[in-house]
Formats: sequence, C-alpha cells, structure tokens
Amino acid sequence: MKLRAVIIEDEPGSRETLSRYLQGYCPAVELLGEAATVEEGLGLIAQKQPDLVFLDVEMPFGNAFDLLDRVPDRNFETVFVTAYNSYAMEALNQHAAYYLMKPILIDELIRAVAYVGEIREKEARLESGSLRARTNRADGRITLPEQDGFKVLKVSDILYCQADDNYTLVYLHDRKYLVSKTLKYLEDSLAGFSFARIHKSYLVNVDEIVRYKKGKGGTVVLSNGRELSVSASRKKELLAFFE
Repeated sequence: MKLRAVIIEDEPGSRETLSRYLQGYCPAVELLGEAATVEEGLGLIAQKQPDLVFLDVEMPFGNAFDLLDRVPDRNFETVFVTAYNSYAMEALNQHAAYYLMKPILIDELIRAVAYVGEIREKEARLESGSLRARTNRADGRITLPEQDGFKVLKVSDILYCQADDNYTLVYLHDRKYLVSKTLKYLEDSLAGFSFARIHKSYLVNVDEIVRYKKGKGGTVVLSNGRELSVSASRKKELLAFFE
C-alpha cells in the first residue's frame, strides 16, 4: 500500500538526502511535503493528513516531542531521525514506530518504511473486518503466588495484567489481584496462550479484545469497556494475532 509521508527537518541538506533516498529506494512512499520548524510541521500535518511523518528531534524553537504533544489525536506513524541516540527511550515512550540515526543508512530506511507499511496495511484490514483473531483459546490454568501459598486461576478468566513496579495487577471480570511478580514473569508464564504484550505496562488477553482504535500508538477496547494504550513498538506484536 502507498504511504503518504511528510518530512519535518530543519537542516536543508538532511531533508534533501532523505527525500532523495525515499524517491530512489522506497517506492511505497508518496512524499507530500517538507517543513523546517515545529510550526511549519504542524501546519503541514494538518493540511496533508499523512500516514507517516519523518521527524527530526531537535529543531529551532521546539523539538519533536513538543510537536507530538500538540497533536493529541494523531493518526500517523512517526519515524524519528536524529544524530543523538540519547533520545531512543523517549522516542519509544512517544510512540515512535522507528528510530533512524544520522547519517541515514539506506537499508535501515527501507526497513523502517516496510515496518510502518505492514502495520498500516494490517490496521486497514482490521478496520474493514477482513482480519480475524488467530488465537489459541486460553483454557489452561496459572498459579499466582500469595504470602501463605498460591492461588490457581483459569487463564481464560484473565482480562489483562498491568505492571506496578515489581508487582503486577491481574484483572479478572469481577476482581483483581496484586501479585508479587513482575509483568515479564506473567508474560513468560502465559506464553503459548492468547496474550499480547501491547505496552510496557500491559499484557492483554487477545480473546477479550472487542475493538482496535488507531491513534497515537493505537488503543484496544476490552470486553469490560476498558481502553488500553498500545505502544507503537508493540503494535506489530498485537497485530500478529490477527489474520
């Protein structure tokens, strides 16, 4: 599918290089325009409504995070482009789909575009109803440690698990439990069942997802009405449960 893209980058040479690479090596990308500042970028996004934004981190009179904060209901994927790898963690927290270091490597750019393209294609199919959940029913049981022993739960009764420092909140339809284990421990324990790690804080029973909504990184709505954020870096993992 075609990806409608814009470049927001203050350095003319960097804009020119990225534009040339996209035109030469990424035929799936339709470049709609370029901007050099946060304000210009905001106007360009509002006008063009792109699928993909290549966004420099440091710009005059603001940075990438300022721009993203001013587009709360954004419906595009973000690929950060920067010379400073210290921004990597904040990029992930801001729902960046990919992180490219300058000088840009063509192979990495191609991978970034392919990654975003796969996500957008699956999102489109999911919205149209042509994707169906491909899951293994969670028919097993899991033990949760307690101070005086352990509790046995049916895996299918678990809606989702939420990280709470070194503890985890396990949510069922009618109650919740605080477990003295990390979310990673629960993720490993539930491997092989229909559970997807959709965020650094959430592990979700895919069988309980009733709706997927695009947005910053996307959100899922569960059978109890609870809406949970999906990190861009985890979106592909979630969409892998649908075909």
